[in-house]
Amino acid sequence: MRLIVDHLTKMIGSNEVLTDISFNVGPGEVQGLAGVNGSGKTMLMRAVLGLIAPTAGSVLIDGKKLGSELPFPPSAGFLIEAPAFLNGRTGFDNLALLARPRGCLNEKAIAQLLNDVGLDPADRRTFKKYSLGMKQRLGIAAAIMGSPDLIVLDEPTNALDTSGIDMVQQMVEREKARGATILLASHDAAVLARLSDSVLHLAEGHVDEGMMNGVSHES
Repeated sequence: MRLIVDHLTKMIGSNEVLTDISFNVGPGEVQGLAGVNGSGKTMLMRAVLGLIAPTAGSVLIDGKKLGSELPFPPSAGFLIEAPAFLNGRTGFDNLALLARPRGCLNEKAIAQLLNDVGLDPADRRTFKKYSLGMKQRLGIAAAIMGSPDLIVLDEPTNALDTSGIDMVQQMVEREKARGATILLASHDAAVLARLSDSVLHLAEGHVDEGMMNGVSHES
């Protein structure tokens, strides 16, 4: 999937929360987003997913304009802010409910997905009883479930220990290798440097031209 953000601006009332943002990312590429809280990363991700409409500029998915030619990206998985699931259901049951209308996974595949993110498929604890790290892992599992063409991850390493951060890095590398288009926001500069093909630095809703946008990967 080719994602093009073209001079995107977003106003909320009289407040300009995104200003003239542009980037282009395609299959097998990771576009990193850097910036402190309030810099516009999450708002930009919402615009890319069609959850908010830009005031000016556009988001193109494989050449089609989001909001007019497409209501939402046709194949997307995402984790934005804190993951939310049914509190009274297990992690397995929550994923099964999400998978059912799409018919994308059977029980064996759901169990494997949970194993991949470091959760026990047989754990009968409900989501309400999960630790913050476990909830984050389940949110990541939901984002990559069904191998979507576009994956949008907002601070995926939040609340994760070292093994969880390693899991996120391995997962992003695996999804990139299969050809997913990935948008990744993180406060962790090391994570962004390792995983991103390029990094867009945001400050107060605009691109920070004083920061380097490219990322070099040395062997």
